[in-house]
Amino acid sequence: MPLAYLAGPDVFLPDAPAQAARKSAICAAHGITALPPLNEDVASLAAMAEEEAWRTIFAKDIAMMERADLVIANLTPFRGASADAGTLVELGWFLGRGRPIFAYSNSATPFAERSARHLAAIPDPMPGLTVGGFGLPDNLMIPGAVETGGHPILLPEGGADLPFDSLEVFARCVATAARALGLTPA
Repeated sequence: MPLAYLAGPDVFLPDAPAQAARKSAICAAHGITALPPLNEDVASLAAMAEEEAWRTIFAKDIAMMERADLVIANLTPFRGASADAGTLVELGWFLGRGRPIFAYSNSATPFAERSARHLAAIPDPMPGLTVGGFGLPDNLMIPGAVETGGHPILLPEGGADLPFDSLEVFARCVATAARALGLTPA
């Protein structure tokens, strides 16, 4: 079975291991082995100094990405108007290696609209700031990177945002990956 690195800020959810298990089950049902970047497998992490801990997590995640055949990235906005910064680094890593990229977002709200709301909440923002939205789900470099991998970012159907931890669009994304990889009929 192909190995899919599950990039995204899901690791910060209070029930991260349970969410990873749900995502792994969806992947397995489509013939894909999930590689969620949880840190429960690093038993000594709590005993490490912060500098050692973050470096250990980084090295572990890079090693996991090296093993992966593809990435399935959660690009739902996180801590701002755009996708999680760490997830974007991981997305770029897969782009740079020419590996298949699949991505989704639980936000149907266009990037320009989210950005405008975000800027409005900042006291005394710099005057004249603009956002080149182009009707895209995030900064143009993000859908560009995903589409270079062969597929657009999947969004909620019906135009309404879904809860951050919803698995509806994730399941569609995994099914898309399975079809693209020839694991299920097109």
